[in-house]
Amino acid sequence: MKKALPVGVENFEEMVQSGYYYVDKTMLIKELLDLKGKVNLFTRPRRFGKTLNLSMLRYFFEDTGYAEKNKQNKQLFYGMNILKTKESYTNQMGMYPVFALTLKSAKQENYGLARYMIQHALSTEFERHRDLVEDGKERLSLREYGQYTAIAEGQAEDQEIRNALQLFCQCMYKVTGKKTVLLIDEYDVPLENAYFRGFYERMIDFIRSLFESALKTNEYLQFAVITGCLRISKESIFTGLNHLNIISVLDKKYSEHFGFTEQEVMQMMSYYHVESRFATMKEWYNGYLFGDTQVYNPWSVVKFLYDLYSDADAFPRPYWVNTSSNDVIKDLVAGADRETKGQMEILLQGEALEIQVHEEVTYADMQNSGGNLWMFLLFTGYLTKESESFRESSIYLRVRIPNTEVKTIYQNTILNWMKDILKKEDFRGLYRAMEDGDEKSMARILNSQLFRTISFYDYAENFYHGFLAGILSQSENYLVKSNRESGNGRLDLMVKSPSLRGRAFVLEVKVSDSVDNLEKDAKKALKQIYDKNYMEELRTEGYRRIGCYGIAFFHKDCEVRFGKGM
Repeated sequence: MKKALPVGVENFEEMVQSGYYYVDKTMLIKELLDLKGKVNLFTRPRRFGKTLNLSMLRYFFEDTGYAEKNKQNKQLFYGMNILKTKESYTNQMGMYPVFALTLKSAKQENYGLARYMIQHALSTEFERHRDLVEDGKERLSLREYGQYTAIAEGQAEDQEIRNALQLFCQCMYKVTGKKTVLLIDEYDVPLENAYFRGFYERMIDFIRSLFESALKTNEYLQFAVITGCLRISKESIFTGLNHLNIISVLDKKYSEHFGFTEQEVMQMMSYYHVESRFATMKEWYNGYLFGDTQVYNPWSVVKFLYDLYSDADAFPRPYWVNTSSNDVIKDLVAGADRETKGQMEILLQGEALEIQVHEEVTYADMQNSGGNLWMFLLFTGYLTKESESFRESSIYLRVRIPNTEVKTIYQNTILNWMKDILKKEDFRGLYRAMEDGDEKSMARILNSQLFRTISFYDYAENFYHGFLAGILSQSENYLVKSNRESGNGRLDLMVKSPSLRGRAFVLEVKVSDSVDNLEKDAKKALKQIYDKNYMEELRTEGYRRIGCYGIAFFHKDCEVRFGKGM
């Protein structure tokens, strides 16, 4: 029996005890102890192993207060890399109280509910350590004990909740004599959600007050590890936190601990005997560069392996697209100006875009500056670094779309945006020009629409085919069919009235290699309709009023030629 693949498993104890396949990331512990960061903020994209790593840290460092439970926690690490290191590292096992807080549940529709979910997460951790406090309550003041109990029972006042993390560390030190390890997962989820929901400022104020006392001047803190997608600092969440150590996707430190390296992916594929699909795995889910380390998307690797294990011929899919709302891409596409659309087309054609590094990115800044926008996409995993350079006292990056999976997210978002735009447009002028054989008006209207689109097929024929079909399908008076067998070949588009007494049209599309060839290629497309007798199906059905259009495209320009169905 092969080990089960850990789809959605984010608890380290469950991962090990239930026998899931675990990619050993325990050397993160050694690097944390070596670098001795007091407060460490790891920024990585969603689903890149942050939650599992924090869970692993909890089970390694936590002194539960019970010898048997501590022994069980240590057994979880048997055979893993961290136990092959020096005693100076392994002696840290089971040494500290650990407060593990996740803010994932704060993704709610309003501020009150989001804040309640954070308070509930705090109460859960307070309750988890309740026995330690009860056993040592004589070492606490009545005020400390009362506040601790109130938070654990969900009865605390607002100011007590805002001071909860510092209070926990203080109480743990008094009852155990040990400083606390503080683990905060997905700290920016409430901020992202609040930004899109419209209560950003209130959430910023609450998160700031929650963090300040715990991280700024907390003498009872051993160290803290915080994870998220972005470094949020302009809102002063980390004001005056001079000992904050920020590790982003650009840093060489810790680069191999979040996401899978190529060697780890190859070992997994070998274990499940699906090595033959490695090329597909690499094309779809590799491509991230964290520091100098090539990294695969771990969520998508596991999901694809899960499908491959039951079907070695399974097709790859964009698994990552379903793990978050992708609101940032939707907002990017909807709000893009002409320059931004052009930059997106560069990226979608597989080329790189140069940007200046601004690491302090905020949600509010996302659409104020092109540079902030691209940095936002870099930190959230929609772009990756290709190379970097230093000039004029600034760092510049060349960024690109990391892989096929992420490219499909852009493409699907753009397609949905184009469909929504087209539904809102009034194309009666285009239909009227088509009925009148007005070539110039048709070309003018199509050019206008092309100027607004974002091409992601490198201006190939299928892009223009879809573009035309999308526009012509908006009419309630015509049916649109594409790529039908008719006459002596396959036509591009057929547009016809439901009534045989009405009008019908055949459209053939060509893509020119230069703007100078547009007219020639439009005529060639029209001639092809006649040469291959594409009107035959319409005549057989009974249509008598048939029009023919040859349309040639080159980037954002087009040429239209009309002819009657003979």
